[in-house]
Amino acid sequence: MASLAQQLSALRWSPLLSTSSSRPNTAHNRTRTLLPVVCSVALSNAQNRERLKLKELFEQAYERCRTAPMEGVSFTVEQFTDALEKYDFDSEVGTKIKGTVFAVDASGAYVDVTAKSTAYLPLQEACIHRIKHVQEAGIVPGLREEFVVIGENEVDDGLILSLKAIEFDLAWERCRQLQAEDAIVKGKIVNGNKGGLVAEVEGLKGFVPFSQISTKLSGEELIEKELPLKFVEVDEEQSRLILSHRKAAADSQGQLGIGSVVTGTVQSLKPYGAFVDIGGISGLLHVSQISHDRITDIATVLQPGDILKVMVLSHDRERGRVSLSTKKLEPTPGDMIRNPKLVFEKAEEMAQTFRQRIAQAEAMARADMFRFQPESGLTLSNEGILGPLSSELPAEGVDLSEVPPAEEGS
Repeated sequence: MASLAQQLSALRWSPLLSTSSSRPNTAHNRTRTLLPVVCSVALSNAQNRERLKLKELFEQAYERCRTAPMEGVSFTVEQFTDALEKYDFDSEVGTKIKGTVFAVDASGAYVDVTAKSTAYLPLQEACIHRIKHVQEAGIVPGLREEFVVIGENEVDDGLILSLKAIEFDLAWERCRQLQAEDAIVKGKIVNGNKGGLVAEVEGLKGFVPFSQISTKLSGEELIEKELPLKFVEVDEEQSRLILSHRKAAADSQGQLGIGSVVTGTVQSLKPYGAFVDIGGISGLLHVSQISHDRITDIATVLQPGDILKVMVLSHDRERGRVSLSTKKLEPTPGDMIRNPKLVFEKAEEMAQTFRQRIAQAEAMARADMFRFQPESGLTLSNEGILGPLSSELPAEGVDLSEVPPAEEGS
């Protein structure tokens, strides 16, 4: 029986198909049938030899690791440990370190800070605001950020990190800056107690005493609403953040000129008048300033939620009080009772007429002051116009009967 090598040699030189005859002979048919089988056997043998070689290398490596793990290594275990300790950074609480987020889960994020153990950022330390997942704060794998160390995991000595602590520091700094600028900020009322309300400003919780609230709405009615606020005290060391709505309202009132018309919403009714919200400021529309006609029951004219155009009569910036009027805007007396829609439509026109009358009255008052002061060089004409004294006419207010007659020959 021929050997396998001889068979392969014969296969290499024998033609697979006869080209001289259309009918293949029997020897060639046997060769075509045998070829795939022989190739399969050859490949199988080669794979087995490769597996045996890999197995031998693995067993040799395993034996070296078991009996001489440091063979061929240029440094010792002690040297490697010393190098880690030398490279490791200060992990004291309060230390700021750079790290890269490489994984997140429902409870927080894992951060690579090139330390011996992985650092962890808990969900509650990921943001100054309340969030349900770290991704809401933009914390995703690949993010490189500065963190602050707030603790250490006793199980694996891993560091516990915080971003919220850094954001708190920035928020306090921002509040100090806004206080120095005497700026007005928007604060959302989130809670309340017997002494006042709790407002959220720049991510911090501040206290607004009831004495510093310039609105007649109750504490419960103000929950979840935004109010203009000013900083009264910003003390990070004592965690004291005191705010004032009254001061912010007073500044806003300074922008309201006497006689100006503003749109407001009726907040509440009292026997003596209605409180109207004019852009975060509460003004009083006294019952006597609603209409020229007498009103016995305000509820017959106004209801909470009604939208009005009112005229600013006066304001006390210190106390944060604004006096309003719709009476001055009535085209005819009693329109607030009979036709309030007309009062709303004609408000600016009536206010302009009112301001003109006020300006004329002030001019007349000033003229009266000068009427009896000819030394001022001004006089009031018969038409009521204040102007310089005429050289041809005597000054108004001078009693000519007291002037001595001219001496003859003078």
